[in-house]
Amino acid sequence: SRARNSNYRIFHHFENFGQIIQNRSVITPQDADLVVDEIRSSPETGHGLRKLAMEKLSNLPGYNWSGVYRFERNMLVLDEFFGAPTDHTQIEVGVGVCGTAIAEGTNQIVKDVRKLDNYLACSLETRSEIVVLVRKGAEILGQIDIDGHEVGAFDESDEKFLERLANVLAERW
Repeated sequence: SRARNSNYRIFHHFENFGQIIQNRSVITPQDADLVVDEIRSSPETGHGLRKLAMEKLSNLPGYNWSGVYRFERNMLVLDEFFGAPTDHTQIEVGVGVCGTAIAEGTNQIVKDVRKLDNYLACSLETRSEIVVLVRKGAEILGQIDIDGHEVGAFDESDEKFLERLANVLAERW
């Protein structure tokens, strides 16, 4: 009986620990507000603002690679990023998750990139990706691209957060 209670406590402890670890990868609304407010209150504009934004995103749990692509002359051009270097410094419209976002004019949330035929692998560790367009009115200026090492790392709450950030970037592109 004593051993059973001890085992239960150990199991219960690890069960709670797992929930804590799992919750650590969730970005709270307060975290999102802090990032957006910090970028909004920065005196930076253009390139400097995009660099600051990617740096802040790279510090968030589950945001393993954070980058901005500019949309220029029908091509995505890598601007600022934090994470491992990538060979994908230019991406054609319609190619990969980033190019698909431009071609379709919509944000993309990919739960498992390994299930895509059109995926451009930046890292063997990447399992999920989110791309949020940066717009000024109807014009697409670029996009925020985030890679995660866990399947299903991103959801609609990340999309809403990144859309808010994209709006700030667009104001001072």
